[in-house]
Amino acid sequence: MITITTTEGLASFCATAATAPYVTVDTEFLRERTYYSKLCLVQLAVPGDGEDTAVLVDPLAKGISLEPLLDLFRNENVVKVFHAARQDLEIFYVDGGVIPSPLFDTQVAAMVAGFGEQVGYETLVRKIAKSSLDKSSRFTDWSRRPLTDAQKTYALADVTHLRGIYEHLSDTLEKSGRRSWVEEELATLTDPDTYIVEPEHAWRRVKTRTHSGKFLAYVRELAHFREAYAQEKNVPRSRVMKDDALLEIASTKPKSIKDLGRSRLLLRDARKGEIAEGILEAVRKASEASPDDYPVADRSRDKLQVNPALADLLRVLLKAKSEDLGVAQKLIATASDLDEIAAGIRDVPALKGWRKTAFGQDALALCEGKLAIRANGQKVEVFEI
Repeated sequence: MITITTTEGLASFCATAATAPYVTVDTEFLRERTYYSKLCLVQLAVPGDGEDTAVLVDPLAKGISLEPLLDLFRNENVVKVFHAARQDLEIFYVDGGVIPSPLFDTQVAAMVAGFGEQVGYETLVRKIAKSSLDKSSRFTDWSRRPLTDAQKTYALADVTHLRGIYEHLSDTLEKSGRRSWVEEELATLTDPDTYIVEPEHAWRRVKTRTHSGKFLAYVRELAHFREAYAQEKNVPRSRVMKDDALLEIASTKPKSIKDLGRSRLLLRDARKGEIAEGILEAVRKASEASPDDYPVADRSRDKLQVNPALADLLRVLLKAKSEDLGVAQKLIATASDLDEIAAGIRDVPALKGWRKTAFGQDALALCEGKLAIRANGQKVEVFEI
């Protein structure tokens, strides 16, 4: 097993990879104690079966620069293959300002190719590579050195099996004509905005039971402080305050350290020092907010006039189309999509792009009374009227 610990060694492998049609990529990282992921290992493999076709890159090695790898990620002639790429891409974007392109995500491709929803890598290894994985090193501390042989073997398997899985899925998509479907799905993953959390918008991630603008003003200021503090100190949001504590503070509106001490849910460290001061300042800002500046919750779905019978028919249609196409239902349309269509809304993801071809056109025809559904034994059939 080859472990690269120098910039020169990484540059040499990346030069070879630049001549290959694709490179498979995976990472090992830690995030339990930090806001941003700490990259601990990068695994790379190119087509072939020689020992030198798959390597481990140690980003913690003294003096190593990952710039040769980032250059490879910018190379449009080499497909970068990941499985469930989102967290990996976030690391490379945050640390290096690069999103690998062109990109292929085998989890997305597998859903389009009929392997079910959120299919795991282990499942693809078993079904496509006809092999198995030793998961004993999955939850080890990847920041500790030296790495054990078991850790190295586990890590390399995440990119060596990925070669065969990619080739199989790529071939399947070409034959089915669904490669463009996958490319549409990857648009979100390749959008830099996916990996940027602006503190001023952090309140939208907090689930509340009230839509009161005044209450949401407190939620907004508290969530803004928490996000900014967590980013600056590189600590998890939950180490600052958890959502339930944030909502408690938004309700009780403490004005002093003594008031904070009465909280039932606030962590001990948040009742003093910088965090306590930040919380009290956030409460003060919210209390001074003008009603014209209150945040407004998205209540568009509250006003939906959903036809429940039509929504049920759309669910049956979705199931039938999913089984016919061999594509996961959740990937084609969500429950919210179906309710919105049944309520007469047409600006819905399920009615756009490849989803419109796969399901949306028939869904609209069903709504317009031009399509019908019938049972034929164990199978549901769709037919024009």
